[in-house]
Amino acid sequence: MIAVVYSGSNYADWRLADRGRTIASFKTAGINPYFNDEKHIVQLLNKNINLIHHAEEIKRIYFFGAGSFSDELKSIVYNAFTTFFKFGKITVDHDIDAAAIACCKNKPGIICICGSGSNAAWYDGRKVKPNNYGLGYILADEGSGNWLGRQLVKGFMSETLPENIRKKFEHRYDFDRKTLLEKVYRQKQPAVFLSSFVEFYTENREDNYLKSVIINGFNRLINTYLLPLYHQHPGASVHFAGSVAANFQDYLYEATAGTELTIANIIKEPINNLLTYYSNKN
Repeated sequence: MIAVVYSGSNYADWRLADRGRTIASFKTAGINPYFNDEKHIVQLLNKNINLIHHAEEIKRIYFFGAGSFSDELKSIVYNAFTTFFKFGKITVDHDIDAAAIACCKNKPGIICICGSGSNAAWYDGRKVKPNNYGLGYILADEGSGNWLGRQLVKGFMSETLPENIRKKFEHRYDFDRKTLLEKVYRQKQPAVFLSSFVEFYTENREDNYLKSVIINGFNRLINTYLLPLYHQHPGASVHFAGSVAANFQDYLYEATAGTELTIANIIKEPINNLLTYYSNKN
């Protein structure tokens, strides 16, 4: 039996399979070694009935997650999984590697994640090439759920939102300035909190102001990451993975329309493609 995991900061998608047959599909809280230590991860695994039931049967675990970009951070996940999956061989890699495999398989291309966070890289068909992107939820994440949430919260607190959006925000959420500041600056994982406001954008997606914010985020994503990668690899197709790219793909196509970029595909959840890929290898 194999386990394939694709994790953002918000939640982790799991698939368990045996001889090509899916045994279980479920979600857990996100596993990000930037925020979660070994003890926390082990506790999370011990709370899931599917994992408890199948832990000894699982012989290969393929984990891909946000935050797993260095040997030190990968080791946090690896050690926690080794404690729980006592008979399994474990692979830990970054979520951009998973997106590349899910979107491109063995073909080269520019891969872009745009979900709760954002990142991009060149994939040569075998490996993702390192770059200086992926600076995290404070310095980067252009166009992502975290970035969209920041714009909405900032606009509300600075009283620059259009009146109709401000009223909808107040009706939808019971937040005052003090509570918002507390959640952003004092509570754990503020990026998870900020990205939760994507629901507000989805519920009001036809509003012109919110549409302009989304497209502005996509433009920043394109200009910061994708066009520089494209100029290094002229003619390369662009592949997107993530909930924000998928849920607002009409706006994403609009943002790329005036550029040299060609979108090859947009995948909301890479987990199913990953499962197929690794099921065929085992």
